[in-house]
Amino acid sequence: MKASDSMQTRVEAYLSYRRALGYALRIEGGMLLNFARFADQSGHRGPLTAELAARWARLPAKADRLYWARRIEVLIGFGRYCKIFEPRTEIPARHLFGPAHRRKAPYVYSRAQLKALVSAARQLPWDGELHTYATLLGLLACTGLRISEALGLRIEAVDLKQGLLTVTASKRRRCRLVPLHPSALPPLRTYAARRTKRFPEAAFFFVNRSGHRLPYSTVRTTFRTLTQRLGWVKNGQRPRLHDLRHTLACRVLFKWRSRRAGGEDRLDWLSRYLGHERVADTYWYLSATPELLAATAQRFKPPSRTCAPRR
Repeated sequence: MKASDSMQTRVEAYLSYRRALGYALRIEGGMLLNFARFADQSGHRGPLTAELAARWARLPAKADRLYWARRIEVLIGFGRYCKIFEPRTEIPARHLFGPAHRRKAPYVYSRAQLKALVSAARQLPWDGELHTYATLLGLLACTGLRISEALGLRIEAVDLKQGLLTVTASKRRRCRLVPLHPSALPPLRTYAARRTKRFPEAAFFFVNRSGHRLPYSTVRTTFRTLTQRLGWVKNGQRPRLHDLRHTLACRVLFKWRSRRAGGEDRLDWLSRYLGHERVADTYWYLSATPELLAATAQRFKPPSRTCAPRR
């Protein structure tokens, strides 16, 4: 790395290094390339500076500070890499704009809402006879897969005879098996038959109108269109695709809570099914909704003590 190198060259070298280690860096890579273009177009020359990092992170000016903090966090790893070759590199302060991560309260869909969502997806004019989006949303709702995991499913990873998914496009590239409920198999088989007939050479299970892997950006835009049509967007707040995963987790815990034995001893099962790296990530769902938080607080409430009368 030379002092005369553009920021674009620096970022590309960093991304090549990290990806060679096995990191995908899809979102982070896009953000860093955006930063590189900003730096080069603004006339910046030389190593990364804290002032340059803060100027870029504050774009757009009306964004949430959480978003600014996330952009700063992305630059920290890049800065540490650059400092190895350029000692004058300035690494921005991690908490310059506060914490970069905050769990959002999950939006738990009702059964009526899930039915309405899938039904609305079936009416999409550009989805043709495949009903790709209805099938995808239904699968997310009944398995709790991450959207990246569902879109990364290859045909050979979907065993509709045994009712089993092999998920490999997971976080940290961990592999896991996800069994399907029998009620999920008929719509998946119908979609698979139609997709195979139309795109016999398709490599991925969920495809677009050209037979290629369905892009996340397209799914996100379509989902936003559906929630807008259903009237679920209020005061700028809207349900998210990821809330389908939250809904499954919360409903499983609701179901277990209603049983005498409770579900606390089964959390490890749910953690493995969802593909969490740590069971602590699954424990978060115990406080994700008021009902689960109240039940958890009641379970761990210390027993009342009866004071003996004074003599």
